[in-house]
Amino acid sequence: MTKAEIQFVRSLADKRTRDEERLFIAEGKKLIDEIEQSKLTIRRIYTTRPDFTGSNVEVVDKKTMERISQLKTATDSLAIVEQPRHKFDIKALKGKLTLALDGVQNPGNLGTIIRLADWFGIENIICSTECADLFNPKVVQATMGAILRVAVHYTQSLSTILHDASKSGLAIYGTLLDGENIYSEELLTEGIIVMGNEGRGLSDECRNELTHKLFIPPYPADAPTSESLNVAMATGIILAEFRRPR
Repeated sequence: MTKAEIQFVRSLADKRTRDEERLFIAEGKKLIDEIEQSKLTIRRIYTTRPDFTGSNVEVVDKKTMERISQLKTATDSLAIVEQPRHKFDIKALKGKLTLALDGVQNPGNLGTIIRLADWFGIENIICSTECADLFNPKVVQATMGAILRVAVHYTQSLSTILHDASKSGLAIYGTLLDGENIYSEELLTEGIIVMGNEGRGLSDECRNELTHKLFIPPYPADAPTSESLNVAMATGIILAEFRRPR
């Protein structure tokens, strides 16, 4: 592996370079195996495993792998992958549940939410531009392969999309402290569920587009408790409730 190759792989840690090259890094043989079975294109694989073969595979030593890895602890394999391109059509959201993320900035939270979406059959996630980058290495790893099955779209104006979706007849759900108890509400099988930023919650623009306000109550209701739930944890609770047979 040449110095130029090492420098190029390391440069993909920067979002601007990833966007310009339309590439991202995936690490770990299990994830790379999944990518090989998907529709995504792998440009190059670097590995310390002699049993990992192919025309685009290069075996490197452990020291080199540690130099190019974007994780705290290097895995035994790293792939350079072409970023997927997903077309967004608001009409395609009819009859489905969709997630919208309003400024979810923690890469681990975003990756976990994508993994939850995959588990609960959510095909599309719409993100505001304030959200963490989908191809941040921490996000990619946290998805545990769900990045291959869930289409993630970024938009300059999430509130506009929510407004248009509401006009088309879709319910827009969001969690607020003054919302209705999620366990007693009638939840539809289609609509958009909006999750807010880790610190400030939903922006005023998105909050104004909600047609249904929900609240996840603590238990027991009058007991001292944490101020709030982690956004990924809350997403899991909400999706489980929406998917509960009725």
